[in-house]
Amino acid sequence: MVRKIIEIDEEKCDGCGLCVRACHEGAIALEKGKAKLIRDDYCDGLGNCLPVCPTGAISFTLREAADYDVLAVEKNIKAKAGTCPGAASKRLVPEGAGGTVPGGRPSELGQWPVQIKLVPVNAPYFEDASLLVAADCSAYARGDFHAAFMRDRITLIGCPKLDSGDYSEKLGAILESNTVKSLTVVRMEVPCCGGIAAAATSALKASGKNIPFQVVTLTLKGEIVKDR
Repeated sequence: MVRKIIEIDEEKCDGCGLCVRACHEGAIALEKGKAKLIRDDYCDGLGNCLPVCPTGAISFTLREAADYDVLAVEKNIKAKAGTCPGAASKRLVPEGAGGTVPGGRPSELGQWPVQIKLVPVNAPYFEDASLLVAADCSAYARGDFHAAFMRDRITLIGCPKLDSGDYSEKLGAILESNTVKSLTVVRMEVPCCGGIAAAATSALKASGKNIPFQVVTLTLKGEIVKDR
């Protein structure tokens, strides 16, 4: 298919490696002192690598390229998790469960990572978990988001407007591969946020499981306008 993908000008590249570290999917590597796009299907077309390039060697192009492969990227991230602290799967003890945060409210985050695109499908914290799938903006709209929604849940976040691809395949794999007790989606009232609820609905249907499911919609001020 023809899609937006990055292009690297070898003559401009100075081999600094900043783009390699900026690409969470592992689509870029240094070869013979130059950055190179090694896997089209690892490139999501978002361009996190562009702003870190000091020489302007990276740009977008439209060309024939393999589809972005979420599961292949997940497998690659999982394989590298032992050497990449940012992608390593970790179970956390929420600060609200007895811990304290000086000068602030306790955190209820129970695991790492939290991005839908980064989280491993078979992470052990998914077993017997109550799962929260939240739009990125929702936590900023509601001041008590941790206590109201994250407490006693495993939290995944994403933005269907900014992230390429559909979350339904990844979420479906998580539901199918693990014993999830419940699924809660928190979205904003803006129309584009409906994509995250639609993806969760499709994932649940594809899994064939009967899991308690609700979608909570927040106003821009964090008030609940719909709860089903």
